[in-house]
Amino acid sequence: MLTLTSASPEETMEIGRKLSGLLLPGDLVNLNGTLGAGKTLLVKGIGKGLGIDPGAVTSPTFSIINEYEGTEFPLYHFDLYRLETELDLEQVGYAEYFFGTGITVVEWGDLFRHFLPEERLDVNLDSLDQEERQLSITGHGRRGGQLEDQLRGLLSCTS
Repeated sequence: MLTLTSASPEETMEIGRKLSGLLLPGDLVNLNGTLGAGKTLLVKGIGKGLGIDPGAVTSPTFSIINEYEGTEFPLYHFDLYRLETELDLEQVGYAEYFFGTGITVVEWGDLFRHFLPEERLDVNLDSLDQEERQLSITGHGRRGGQLEDQLRGLLSCTS
């Protein structure tokens, strides 16, 4: 596990921007944490790194999924918080995205953990105070492990 500390919203976005440089089509990032922990800020940073205006990236709480066209490939941004059943997830066509050719970022993915690909990067965001966040990053599978190792090489870590 890689543990990072972000001192500000801007730093959280910068971590996302750096992560975006490592992501490839087919990658899935699973974000979890309390409301207001910075999940959407991290996605804004990922979007920025993919050539997407961060101001255009919003939480898909009510739409469930937002699609953004990056300069090289699309970003699919899910928010599963409002889904109640597995049928709800199936009806939004999750498999096309989770196992597709874009980069998929899922907020609240642990609510439907058994639907997530084995190859993924899990990021848990915890609020330490009003602006400071701790990000715990764990790669799953070969590709997730590569991403975790590459991030460790890019960013200062506390463990």
